[in-house]
Amino acid sequence: MKSAATSLVLFDLDGTLADTAPDLAAVANRQRAARGLPPLPLSELRPLASHGARGMIGRALGLTPDAPEYPAVREQFFDWYEQALCVHTRLFAGVDELLATLEARGIRWGIVTNKIARFTDPLLRALGLRERAACVVCGDTTPHAKPHPEPLRHALRVCGVAPALAVYVGDDQRDVEAGRAAGVRTVVARYGYLGPQARPESWNADDAIDAPADLLRLPGLLP
Repeated sequence: MKSAATSLVLFDLDGTLADTAPDLAAVANRQRAARGLPPLPLSELRPLASHGARGMIGRALGLTPDAPEYPAVREQFFDWYEQALCVHTRLFAGVDELLATLEARGIRWGIVTNKIARFTDPLLRALGLRERAACVVCGDTTPHAKPHPEPLRHALRVCGVAPALAVYVGDDQRDVEAGRAAGVRTVVARYGYLGPQARPESWNADDAIDAPADLLRLPGLLP
């Protein structure tokens, strides 16, 4: 689907706008250390960053959400992450320039993430993005999280934009699924947290980019 007059670009957060993996991995390794386990390399934990605490706890401690101790471990992860959620986190190279270009062209942009507001809002403020975004939809803003399309539909309603005039950029299959179900143009951020098993070419996205600046070169994006 190609939009000839994009007026809103929506982004996933972790793995698309910001490289949050170092801080998430630091918490996972802190939990391992508390249990007498050696740290895992960032390269091993990085592909799981888009899956937040569940992905990190699963790889670092081998626990799934049905484990009896999982709720307590997850709350510990949340508490420790909240204490240090923007120590090493940075915008991906080229993101700030991309956002500035969109703003200069009169194209609004927003964020639709599965990260809950408890972490999203302070992180965006630390990164200097909260006041610039036209909308911020978190994992607990609506009753559903991606791949359900409701978070994207909520963003479109907040911004008063029709699906055909919007683009959604993300680095996970659920981002593409949510975007397609919401009727927006979908773009895969291949520079994000795609693991070695990911096959983004099979996700049926409309476009794919290898760097943030590539978004500006997609046909029909800029007016």
